[in-house]
Amino acid sequence: MNWTPNKVTALRVAVGFAAVSLFGRGPWANLAAVGLTVASIALDALDGHIARTRKLATPVGAQIDILGDRMIENVYFTYFAVVGMVSLWLPVFFFARGAATDFLRGLAVRAGHSGWGTNAMLQTWWGRGLVASRWSRGLYAAMKCLCFCYLGLELALTRGPVALIGELGADAQIVLSTGGLVLTWATAGFCLVRGLPVLVEGWKYFAEGVVARGGKRIARKIA
Repeated sequence: MNWTPNKVTALRVAVGFAAVSLFGRGPWANLAAVGLTVASIALDALDGHIARTRKLATPVGAQIDILGDRMIENVYFTYFAVVGMVSLWLPVFFFARGAATDFLRGLAVRAGHSGWGTNAMLQTWWGRGLVASRWSRGLYAAMKCLCFCYLGLELALTRGPVALIGELGADAQIVLSTGGLVLTWATAGFCLVRGLPVLVEGWKYFAEGVVARGGKRIARKIA
């Protein structure tokens, strides 16, 4: 099969949803879900590798990749919030951050700024470093993988009526819960940091749109 970056992105979304559908169905299903989670994150790296090596990277493909990221993040954090393993505000944060940055990216695309190079939305070195560099994307993917796998293993080992280990002592449970809390909010914090360049550099497109609409309204009144 001739794999393209977009096909790999679609596959990793399907694998991620399959993983979440297995959570809560028993300890062995939870462990299988953790394995599929690792596979989904690995596919995230693969689609970028294919795009670079085969020179198939396009602005539309980049938007599809971002869409895949949003779907994976939201389905995992929403599930773990529903079962009470993370705060409800965690998926709310990811929804809000994603909506704001994607809105500004959409305005930038309408203004003719997308992709990479001189025509890219992000023009500052620090913005490109935080958002588009390999180290940033790799670190963020690793943090999400660690976060999802940690919560999945905690679910498989200690939660539910057929957990592999069963209920732990109060002190051990506190340690486990604290570890999950630190991982999830550290991931959220880095997500916020990576979104700041888009918010800062993308704001001008929103301001330009507001000014343009205001000018059109004035022109219509004069006419």
